[in-house]
Amino acid sequence: MHGWLALVGLVLIPQEAFWDLDLYRYWMWLGINRGEWPVLSGSWVYPAGAIIPMLAAAVGGSGGGSAYPAVWALMITVLDAVAVAFLLHTRRPDRPQEPPTALGAWWWLAFLVLLGPVAMGRLDAVIAPVVVVALSIALNHPRITSALLTAAAWVKVAPGALLIALFVAVRRPWRSVVVPAAIVSVVVVGTVAALGGLPHVSSFLTEQEDRGLQIESPGATPWLVAGLFSESITRYLNQPIVTWEITGPGTQGAADVLGALFFLALGAAALLLWWRREQLGARMWSGGIARTELLVRGALLLTLAMLVFNKVGSPQYIGWLAPPVAVALALRLPGWRTTAWLVLGTAAATQVVFPWFYPEVISGGPAVTLTLAARNIALVVLLVHTVVALVRPLPADGGPDGRPDDQPDALRRQERITSASPAA
Repeated sequence: MHGWLALVGLVLIPQEAFWDLDLYRYWMWLGINRGEWPVLSGSWVYPAGAIIPMLAAAVGGSGGGSAYPAVWALMITVLDAVAVAFLLHTRRPDRPQEPPTALGAWWWLAFLVLLGPVAMGRLDAVIAPVVVVALSIALNHPRITSALLTAAAWVKVAPGALLIALFVAVRRPWRSVVVPAAIVSVVVVGTVAALGGLPHVSSFLTEQEDRGLQIESPGATPWLVAGLFSESITRYLNQPIVTWEITGPGTQGAADVLGALFFLALGAAALLLWWRREQLGARMWSGGIARTELLVRGALLLTLAMLVFNKVGSPQYIGWLAPPVAVALALRLPGWRTTAWLVLGTAAATQVVFPWFYPEVISGGPAVTLTLAARNIALVVLLVHTVVALVRPLPADGGPDGRPDDQPDALRRQERITSASPAA
């Protein structure tokens, strides 16, 4: 499967699929040959930690025509293999005696193939397997998970939001989540400061403030479809950041509103997760699936909030959806079938749009435009479905005695003894 992704990106359509890798290679060439390192020498669109995987791939050379893309593809394959290994050994906390299932691992691999070469040829491909590992060990090792998510956030910001779900799902959130995250951040900022880049360490937060409504974002969907019939809507290339955006009546206002809604949506998601934690009460700590479900479904909710309420909508962002779903399937959590199929569908639609038929999106081709619109609607449906799954009663998935699996074993045994006694 990874051989196919590498073939597409390295041989079949390298310019379309792995274009970003050439940019990463060039940045590393500037650092190695001229001492002009991102963040250290000026503002950068990515957090400082993104230098690490980009520099790692430079062992294949950083000049034009080097093996940089091939080394990058190999690095992503190794990282994904680690994620698969963890998925193959993940067990539900309330069923430690059951053998692990391979469903989560197979789903993860199928998702990567359906998403296509962007699942390998972008920086997001580095953080996705790290998030898989982090979520798969979260409740047993929350401090390690917090450190992993924070480290991943210093490569690409998105995993940082999942710390909210971890915070809600652990018994001692300040000690188990906040402290490890703070330590990792201090190490990163301290390293950048020691190398002279402190003035630019937070530049990634403001570098793209002036972006318009990106053509692939869910918020752009009404204008994208209307553009099939109206000449007042234009698709244009934002040259400084090399991204396609859409402009027309109301688009700037929509971009500004989404800029505010993005943070409000994350705040609302955090409140919903905390409400769910309080509603579950003692069931959170009973040793069943309640806490696991809250963590994984919460991670998906936060991810969907970042996708739906974002004026940016790059195709690789869809890769953020995969880790929570893969871990949920590996844990055999009930009620994830619809989510799993919808996420696979969004991945397949995303690959159709990019890289294969992206010129049709830019030129307003009806079939691909409607495919992109359907993909964006599916993201909204997924968001609603996830909210509903969080607010409805936790399903019982039938333990051996027919009771919910989140009922403590000791309590079940006591009830069986009581029901069997003459007094009962």
